[in-house]
Amino acid sequence: MSYLFPNYARDTIDLVAGSGSYVQDQNGTNYLDFMSGIAVSNLGHNNPIVMEALFEQADKIWHSSNLYSNHLQEQVAEKLTMGKDYLAFFCNSGTEANEAAIKLARKATGRSTILSFEQSFHGRTYGALSATGQPALQEGFYPIVEGFDYLPYNQLGPLKEKLDDSVAAVMLEVIQGEGGIIPADKEWLQAVAKLCKENDSLLIIDEIQTGMGRTGTFYAFEDYQIEPDIITIAKALANGIPVGAMIGKSKLAKAFGPGSHGTTFGGNNLAMKVANAVIREINQQEFLSSVAAKGNYLMEELSKLIEKSDKVIAVRGKGLMIGVELSSPETLQVVIQQLKEQRLLAIKAGKSVLRLLPPLTISQSELEQGLEIISKVILNDM
Repeated sequence: MSYLFPNYARDTIDLVAGSGSYVQDQNGTNYLDFMSGIAVSNLGHNNPIVMEALFEQADKIWHSSNLYSNHLQEQVAEKLTMGKDYLAFFCNSGTEANEAAIKLARKATGRSTILSFEQSFHGRTYGALSATGQPALQEGFYPIVEGFDYLPYNQLGPLKEKLDDSVAAVMLEVIQGEGGIIPADKEWLQAVAKLCKENDSLLIIDEIQTGMGRTGTFYAFEDYQIEPDIITIAKALANGIPVGAMIGKSKLAKAFGPGSHGTTFGGNNLAMKVANAVIREINQQEFLSSVAAKGNYLMEELSKLIEKSDKVIAVRGKGLMIGVELSSPETLQVVIQQLKEQRLLAIKAGKSVLRLLPPLTISQSELEQGLEIISKVILNDM
């Protein structure tokens, strides 16, 4: 008997230990981790730099309160804003970061409409769920928050029709993660940014899955030469310690004065100490270039499967955020199960996309090992 709500379709394996790119279950079986806790453990498991920061702060103070100054928050905020004219608000998760972004956008602009996109995913609390363009996830929770509209991704015409003086913000992922690893077209995203600026609407970029070096740049939007008004980030920010952040242009500060928004645990000392170490490790050009190189290698090799197997429809993504679109949801289910039997963990995205999110620290030999397992499973060559 389980004492937990059945809101997760849980596997029977219980991961009890991890080191580097590997995790271990309750039976002592080791798996090559190609999901990183869903893009969370970007520096791998039991990383010595992360552990050192965690232990150092655990011996001091874990939590104080946001009623007091916090030098650790200031350090992390400075790193996240990357020397640009932004301010940060810390919370506990991606969905909380998106809730903060929605509230800030509405209060700062005095407008109510938020435009997001079909297949998007922004979280499961009411505001974030209402911004998520997937009706199946909203089913049973109506009425959701009003004022949200969903447009086709990578299409400019529908956005032009909807963008008027009621629109507070346009909210999007640079690569739709849960929706099926769907990258934004560069020209489209640049046009979206331009239209938002012309309409005095804010541009919210959800970097919760794509950020923290996952795509080969610290933020995925950097490769598109745009400047969002608001950025949300979480997941890998502290490599598994719960934390999220909403980063907004400093001109929006007056809309988030004392009492306008808050959180008890957000930005606590333990999370900030670890986040500071994680950002410092990831946001180095040599590290980010290695992620891009590993991603290019994996994409090139996986793309060869398109000609070798009619199960593979497409391969897409950026850096170490890659989706392999398979011929059907049933095929995807079989492939994920067979990968697990071959001691590799991966997850789905969309209806039939195999989502690959290995740690950014994965070695070339581990990448090759994972690629060999994936290829054998898809080609039925086990």
